[in-house]
Amino acid sequence: QVQLVESGGGLVQAGGSLRLSCAASGRTSSRYAMGWFRQAPGKDREFVAVISRTGNTYYDDSVKGRFTISRDDAQSTVYLQMNSLKPEDTAVYYCAARASLVVRTTATDYDYWGQGTQVTVSS
Repeated sequence: QVQLVESGGGLVQAGGSLRLSCAASGRTSSRYAMGWFRQAPGKDREFVAVISRTGNTYYDDSVKGRFTISRDDAQSTVYLQMNSLKPEDTAVYYCAARASLVVRTTATDYDYWGQGTQVTVSS
């Protein structure tokens, strides 16, 4: 079992930055691929970024060049640095863990989820 707790969300103006954190507890988080997803009101949960157990990263095209995912396994924490934020980035952001070497971008492929943190970008 892995427990995930997100933090760092908030209200920011367009063009601003936020850094989300996801603290993992339970089984060693280094054994998991870690992903970030987001869900806006009335929309499906969508993939944002993932980092593999070996540090390889993948991003949705909508955030590529603006967001950076990283992990600190010594601290059992995954980060999502979000720069040049846009109003369309407004959503609840979720951290997720997948117990596999193979990274996936589909929410149903993940085993554990956090409770989410709200990000609101004003225009």
